[in-house]
Amino acid sequence: MKRILVCEDEDAIRDFVVINLKRSGYDVIDVSNAAQAMDAYVHYGGLIDVALLDIMMPGMDGSELCRWLRQKSDTMGIIMLSAKSQEVDKIRCLTQGADDYVTKPFSPSELVARVDAVYRRVSLSVARPPEDEGRTLISGPFSINTKSRIFTKNGTGIEITQVEYQLLEYFMENSGSALDRRSILTHIWGNDYYGDDKIVDVNIRRLRMKIEEDPSNPRYITTIWGYGYKWCVDELAAAGEFSR
Repeated sequence: MKRILVCEDEDAIRDFVVINLKRSGYDVIDVSNAAQAMDAYVHYGGLIDVALLDIMMPGMDGSELCRWLRQKSDTMGIIMLSAKSQEVDKIRCLTQGADDYVTKPFSPSELVARVDAVYRRVSLSVARPPEDEGRTLISGPFSINTKSRIFTKNGTGIEITQVEYQLLEYFMENSGSALDRRSILTHIWGNDYYGDDKIVDVNIRRLRMKIEEDPSNPRYITTIWGYGYKWCVDELAAAGEFSR
């Protein structure tokens, strides 16, 4: 069952969202505030695939709820809803763990397409057969296991979200290659992603905060200006720039 949590304080919008998601085959849990959303998460034992959160709510807002949910689960898909379209609001939500951002007003087809895209990533992340031991990718001081999703730097674990995992796996599998933003966007978010490619930049920024010694002067994920990004770790390792 595709289970989605909808947290929206405006009844008319929530009803509109719920109807369209149910028509698309989702099992919808609808609540009107963050406290109810947190109770629902606990009640269902965290077994929620996607959360759709309004950013402007009384009490705890959607941004703080997003942070709380992301601390509870690094695999749940999180999409923010807001009437605000300013860049700063998008960046704030994405840096707190959201996977996507939908600006009101939106069409039913756009909303369902965005939810479907996030759900596909979530379902793929948990669909590995039990007998599959996965594999371990090693690049310089970093390692990541494709089954457990455990990511380490010099043997120390670093917590990452599902999007960050997919970015790291893609980079490590294409070490030394310049990857353009569109190819990164398509690989992680899918061909039918409706948003703009700035979501790539925001998630790269968030990932750098976790793995770089100096995020403002990155060594591992470098920017190819006007094009995209490059994973340079193995080049640094070959030059003998790492020590344990």
